Amino acid sequence: MRSVSIRLTNGSVLRLRGVRRTPGSRNGEPPAGTSLAYHAEVRTADAFERLLAEFSARFAGLSFDAVDSEIDAALQALSRFFGTDRASLFELRADPSGMALTHSWVRPGLVRTPTDESIGRKLRWYCAQIRAGTVLNFKSLPDELPAEAIAERAEVLALGFRSHVVVPLRVGGSWVCAVAMATAENERSFSEEEIGRIRVVGELLANALHRRNLEREVRELLRRLKAENDYLRDAVGGDVGFEQLVGRSPELRRVLELAAQVAATSTAVLLLGETGTGKELLARAIHARSKRAEAPLITVNCAALPSSLVESELFGHEKGAFTGATSVRVGRFELADGGTLFLDEVGELAEETQAKLLRVLESGEFERVGAVRSRKVDVRLIAATNRPLERDVRNGSFRADLYYRLSIFPITLPPLRERPGDIPLLTWEIIHRRQHELGRHIEHVSESAMQALCRYSWPGNVRELGNVIERALILSPGADLQLDSFIASQAALPPEKSERADAVERNHFLEVLERCNWRIDGQGNAADCLGLNPSTLRSRLRKLGIARPSAPPVSMDS
Repeated sequence: MRSVSIRLTNGSVLRLRGVRRTPGSRNGEPPAGTSLAYHAEVRTADAFERLLAEFSARFAGLSFDAVDSEIDAALQALSRFFGTDRASLFELRADPSGMALTHSWVRPGLVRTPTDESIGRKLRWYCAQIRAGTVLNFKSLPDELPAEAIAERAEVLALGFRSHVVVPLRVGGSWVCAVAMATAENERSFSEEEIGRIRVVGELLANALHRRNLEREVRELLRRLKAENDYLRDAVGGDVGFEQLVGRSPELRRVLELAAQVAATSTAVLLLGETGTGKELLARAIHARSKRAEAPLITVNCAALPSSLVESELFGHEKGAFTGATSVRVGRFELADGGTLFLDEVGELAEETQAKLLRVLESGEFERVGAVRSRKVDVRLIAATNRPLERDVRNGSFRADLYYRLSIFPITLPPLRERPGDIPLLTWEIIHRRQHELGRHIEHVSESAMQALCRYSWPGNVRELGNVIERALILSPGADLQLDSFIASQAALPPEKSERADAVERNHFLEVLERCNWRIDGQGNAADCLGLNPSTLRSRLRKLGIARPSAPPVSMDS
């Protein structure tokens, strides 16, 4: 036996052992009385050395994108050299039962074996032997399989194996891959010398695959860092739209106590409450007090995304996955790996996306759109909604299993009208935070103005209060806060106690829409006045059955 040295892409040298030296005398002449078998062995050894030299030349300096195609070509050449009908390369994963079929070549006319990321979980006996470094060499299948290899027997019969050899491969002292070859018609056994040759080529392929995976990880890390930077840059540059969770009311103190209790865990949290009550701000507070505080908090507003893009936004997509996917996109679950993902308006998710979200919550695994390889993440989920999810579960628009998974620890944020004692504190907090930017200096809020604020029903809750105070600051050049006349007039009498919350919201939306001439987008229009995202407002209008009235017909007499 002798070793062969192959120079790799990174400049290091791979020394392959197990190549038998060509038989011959010291002067290079064959020994006297050599047989035909000897000459056949010489020709085989020479042919293998030429094949190995060709592989060495093709894999030296190989680019990242060309590794897969070169491995496929090498498997085909190796299969033809040994006269087999199949050749495959397996890659072991970190999971004890994890093994993937990453590359394969099959003689035309036979059943193909597509790549399979989960084959190790199906063929557990097979996977265990490979992980232990055991060479499997079967001459007659399925007769030689042990009794416990039940799934393997079914696989052999389905694919038509007769003879089969599997050679585990080491890289860096660990079993990482395996090369497998099989015949479909002829029975044969593989000699120790042939197994050594398969191992030599296999180590070359395993090292190429290992380098490719390392480069892929580096590229993924750089792509993820860029995506995180882009996301955080947008988040810092944008206005979250929630005011501080300020107040001393028992209702708010109870909410904060629950948030403090659950923050240190990794349990999913469901935040319930009307729009504008501060659900996103509470989600940020929970994340900041968690063990994941150093990792990012990634926010997705499910109602603000078109249904066709929600899946791509959450899970990412591969290049070419659909029209317009010109590059790989990292999804929000990958960005939040190790941290927290906040899904606002989770009740707006389509049923198909709900099923995929449930799978991530249960197993931590998902696939990008257009991908075949699963990815695993460690994400703490906080969801929020202003919808009655229990009712949606009953009418079938929201999955019951997902609801139970999300609602392990629900927290309901009280609407502002249920804690009017916090309104003076909130009012002054907003004044102090916003007046400098607006060039104002308010020293006094009249008792009548504060009473008007406390008596108003606030369908838009704290967000609406923030917008009202900001408008009041703009209208107040002096030291006294001057309220918008609309709020002052609406607050003259308290709302009827029997009036339902959705009726209050509907009436308020109609009043604001009329005042804004039914314009939703743009500064000073309905969405801006209510402190809502335009997409969220449109969604709420549809649910409340609010539509812009048609223009009345023009009379010929007028």
